[in-house]
Amino acid sequence: MDSYVQKAVELGMDIGTRVVGAILLWIVGRFLIGMAQRLISASMGRQKVDPTLIRYLSSTLGILLNIVLVIAVLGVFGVETTTFAGLLAAAGVAIGMAWSGLLSNFAAGVFMIVLRPFKVGDFVTVAGITGTVEEIGLFVTTIHTMDNVRTFVGNNKVFSDTIQNFTANPHRRVELVCQLAHGVDVEDAMRRLRERVAKIPNVPANPAPEVNLLTFTLAGPVVAVRPYTHNDHYWQVYFDTNLAIVEVGGQAGYPVPNQHYHITNVKP
Repeated sequence: MDSYVQKAVELGMDIGTRVVGAILLWIVGRFLIGMAQRLISASMGRQKVDPTLIRYLSSTLGILLNIVLVIAVLGVFGVETTTFAGLLAAAGVAIGMAWSGLLSNFAAGVFMIVLRPFKVGDFVTVAGITGTVEEIGLFVTTIHTMDNVRTFVGNNKVFSDTIQNFTANPHRRVELVCQLAHGVDVEDAMRRLRERVAKIPNVPANPAPEVNLLTFTLAGPVVAVRPYTHNDHYWQVYFDTNLAIVEVGGQAGYPVPNQHYHITNVKP
């Protein structure tokens, strides 16, 4: 009985020592992990790194260090950590293959945050979707379309396709045309249009509106009317320019354009 008691005491002391050691290791490890996360976040914050990227990197670092800590705690209890690490690596590969699309969206999101082809509030066309950027997430980009539909687009699709940022430049050109009738003085019409379009609110003097003879149709000459404005005022200028074209034609008394054919009968 004495020998059994002695062995039980030794086993209990061994297990107790391991438990206490594991608890201390866990407490100290968690403290050091938190400190490492705070130091990295503070360092990147001083370097003006995007807050979304800071949170993600800090979270990723915490997950990786916690996995290492769990393996170390298991090692205290005598678990063969090399086998466990191998199984963990194999599981990581399997999960990575299963989540390849999600991971590609994440990688694209990181690149967009770093390279910044657009930012929140910009009016863009990405992956065939046109609207205002509400949020650039780690996996998806949220866009409000012009008909007020909240749309989520995978970051990989955004980054791998053509990106059009209409807000990046200070001015955007409005593309409109004015169909004139045959017999209208084109020079006089263009002068009137330049003067009228220049008075439209939010149309800058520099660059000045472009009014030029574009082409000819069966109805008569076609004049290109192209004022510039900031993207925030695009539709206001677009509609006001259409009204300006109507007003100029009405005030000048221009006839309604009609298609004309001139047929000549040549006798043999």
